[in-house]
Amino acid sequence: MAQGQATKVKKKKKSVLKRAAQSLQRAEVNRANRTRVRTMMRRLRTAITAGDATAAGNLLHPTMSAIDQAISKGVLHENTGNRYKSRLTLAFNGVKAKAAK
Repeated sequence: MAQGQATKVKKKKKSVLKRAAQSLQRAEVNRANRTRVRTMMRRLRTAITAGDATAAGNLLHPTMSAIDQAISKGVLHENTGNRYKSRLTLAFNGVKAKAAK
């Protein structure tokens, strides 16, 4: 369903209306969590691409935490989150190794 589009409710029962409202609230929360994770990942990737090891180091832990939180909330699948964490960690380790040389 497109963002901001109203859900179509076929029946006007209380329970149906309540579930529709809950669905919209859940979708809003999920969207906020997904956006937060993607923004943090984007910032970390930017720091890694720039070769800034200190900035990347400061962003790594909060980003991993946000990914774990998204997994626990059901926003991201566990394997997807773990794949993101693995790739970001490998990229960070490469930048850290370059900075150490």
